[in-house]
Amino acid sequence: MTDSIYRLRHRDILCVCTLSLLCLGVLMVHSATMRVTHNTAWHWSAEGTKQLIFALVSLGVFFALGRMDYTRLATAGSSWRRSPITCLLIAAAAVCVLVLLPIPYLSMQVNGARRWLRLGPIQLQASELAKWATVLFLAYWLSNRPVDLNKFFRGFVPTLIPVGVLCLLVVIQDFGTAALIAVCALTMLIAGRARAWHLLIVIPPALVAGFWFVHHTPYRWRRMTAFIDPYASPDREGYHMIQSLLSFSTGGVTGKGLGNGIQKLGYLPEDTTDFIFAVICEELGLFGAIFTIAMYLGIVFVAWQIIRQKRDSFGCMLAFGVASMLSLQAVINIAVATVSVPTKGLSLPLVSAGGSGLVITAAALGLMYSVACRDPEEAAEWIDAPQFTTPSAPARAAA
Repeated sequence: MTDSIYRLRHRDILCVCTLSLLCLGVLMVHSATMRVTHNTAWHWSAEGTKQLIFALVSLGVFFALGRMDYTRLATAGSSWRRSPITCLLIAAAAVCVLVLLPIPYLSMQVNGARRWLRLGPIQLQASELAKWATVLFLAYWLSNRPVDLNKFFRGFVPTLIPVGVLCLLVVIQDFGTAALIAVCALTMLIAGRARAWHLLIVIPPALVAGFWFVHHTPYRWRRMTAFIDPYASPDREGYHMIQSLLSFSTGGVTGKGLGNGIQKLGYLPEDTTDFIFAVICEELGLFGAIFTIAMYLGIVFVAWQIIRQKRDSFGCMLAFGVASMLSLQAVINIAVATVSVPTKGLSLPLVSAGGSGLVITAAALGLMYSVACRDPEEAAEWIDAPQFTTPSAPARAAA
């Protein structure tokens, strides 16, 4: 009797969480762009329709990459120099450079920042490509170990150079994403068993550099000082934080109902991107907030189960990196919306309005889905796993 009962597999949990967040994003972006009109019939806004199209494309990309054999990313090419992951890393750096150049009809400037590259009807956000390229690079590098990470100058430093270059290119226009890349890289290095004293040498200079980039950029420094007392400048830097807190206080436990929020009617800036979690809490209440957080925890749970099953090292590092990047970004976005940290321009993954960011994030989750679909014993045969190897792997290799 118990054998006939269907058990929810880890890959199914990942599908449910991804689909739920995409659907929630479509509903909330549409709701956030609704305005007071005389027409009481249900109709989709232009932004809601656009988000629906991007969500469908993202879902297709998720399942397309989920059916792909992720091990080809690590085995393709005769060396790490010819690996597709290395090519992706170089392409991400090139896109970050192109975004900074004032090239007509190519680079875009929005709200004083250059973060997008115009490719015909498509707008590519360079920082999104950079952060996921970093995850793939570290997953490949830490699992294959083409250099000895126990050596500082010949192993650890060459590992940090590509990550540092991407962070420097991104931080010029987007400090929040650069900090996110750095923190995610740190977690992956810890999981990859980098030496603790190597990390202790690097972290202080990185913190000093981060403080310099904040202090020497006036609007970033004003955000930091406004965080201490938002009501000191309620009509300027503190305005976002005050309106976001009002959304939480008026939403309560059950919320005002989908589409019935007030703050989105011109009071809460960036209500479809950076502060969409505040709209969720106002309209869906505490239950909506718990549901959103539970979906991200479900993705983290799947990554943890992949590591516990002791698959190949590349698959484990890939799942760990994807879950780390996604969860860290979600935590920072929610912390900004709840005024727990200073304001940062980070979207809520899979929920906030977006095009390229939505599709690229879904592609990363698709690779994680591919890892979850692969049989652990079969995956462990193709690559040596120094970090996550099972006790029976050496015996299997000797046989």
